[in-house]
Amino acid sequence: MNQRVVVTGMGVVAPNGNSLESFEASLRQGRSGIRRIEKLVELNFACQVAGIPQGVDPIAEAYFTEEERLAMNSNMIYASIAAVDAWKSAGLKRPEPGDDEVHWDTGAVIGTGVGGLDTVGDRLVPMTNAGKVRRLGSTCVEQIMSSNVSAKIGGLFGLGNQLTTNSSACTTGTEAIYMATERIRRGLAKRMLAGASEGSSPYIWAGFDAMRVTARGFNETASEASRPMSARATGFVPGAGAGVMLLESLESAVERGAPIYAEIRGGAVNCGGQRMGGSMTAPNAKGVQRCIRAAIADAGIDASEIDAISGHLTATGADPIEVKNWAEALDRAPHALPTITATKSLIGHCFGAAGAIESIAAVLMLRGSFIHASINCEDLHLEIEPYAASVPHKTREMSGLDVIVKAGFGFGDVNGCLILEKWNP
Repeated sequence: MNQRVVVTGMGVVAPNGNSLESFEASLRQGRSGIRRIEKLVELNFACQVAGIPQGVDPIAEAYFTEEERLAMNSNMIYASIAAVDAWKSAGLKRPEPGDDEVHWDTGAVIGTGVGGLDTVGDRLVPMTNAGKVRRLGSTCVEQIMSSNVSAKIGGLFGLGNQLTTNSSACTTGTEAIYMATERIRRGLAKRMLAGASEGSSPYIWAGFDAMRVTARGFNETASEASRPMSARATGFVPGAGAGVMLLESLESAVERGAPIYAEIRGGAVNCGGQRMGGSMTAPNAKGVQRCIRAAIADAGIDASEIDAISGHLTATGADPIEVKNWAEALDRAPHALPTITATKSLIGHCFGAAGAIESIAAVLMLRGSFIHASINCEDLHLEIEPYAASVPHKTREMSGLDVIVKAGFGFGDVNGCLILEKWNP
């Protein structure tokens, strides 16, 4: 059995928008969600800017009871809000309190890269070291366990199919969507919530700041700090948030008259083995190219059908290598590379959630027939200059936009790639 898989719902909590409408408006307007964070100034971080979702507390208060919120950290709140919005936008009814129904045909793959370090840093470590273990409370475990996001979402909707949390560094969100797609394709589920979340905490970002891979030199001009493909890029800007899709078999979606946002035509995941130039922090170029080609083959299309690329593009030294890998994998000359954009220029690098949030951005661009600007890269890196015609500095309207390829490349030399196609009934 090889079911076709479509996107029937989406929810997003991003640094520049907490709904599909506000997020799409920010994409179209090239509006950055990067801000100076006073806590990072106090802690003497070299990078004192970040992409943190704004106005989340009122949404959480409207969606969850006080008791539920007390048992949730930022990672769980972001994921749960995005899941509720995805569920509702798919035309599904959220269970009422006391509802005892189990949805045996519906599951979730909700990933996270680092997870509940805010709980670990704010409560677990200091209270344990102070000999106050008994005051940690009964919800500490569920806030620090790696699977807290999928476990919480499973309980919110009474999910009875596979329920799991994956973690593959920056590839997590892309991989989660691929994993959920495969389960539906094989006929093992009708519907799957799929995506990823990452909390907002200096404890998550500190190690990267120490590695000197975060943006420096733009603390006074936060909106200019995230600079994928720029000659003046100094590293990535840390971000937080969540993106969740409701994936469904085409048969099920048609049967219940569900809205269809796009089709997942195919995908692939692999690893470069940390060989041939690959390492814990650097990609094996051959591995990246093989992953892109495998996704295209899985989708049953030709590389020439790719209209646009939503890159991983982090504003590090890996950007020129990535652009060259795209050209090689798609067998395109520099002047013929599809339009390529970097959503991280607007929201920063949301770590495990990056691929999920950026996949939602890709679907919104497909539906709206546009590619958002990749901001802050008017001064393209010298090695990317040959591809200049493919990099949009302003929003591009694209009436013939039918297929977008979305990829994520993470620590550990792991890769994930999705082929997303506009839905044409």
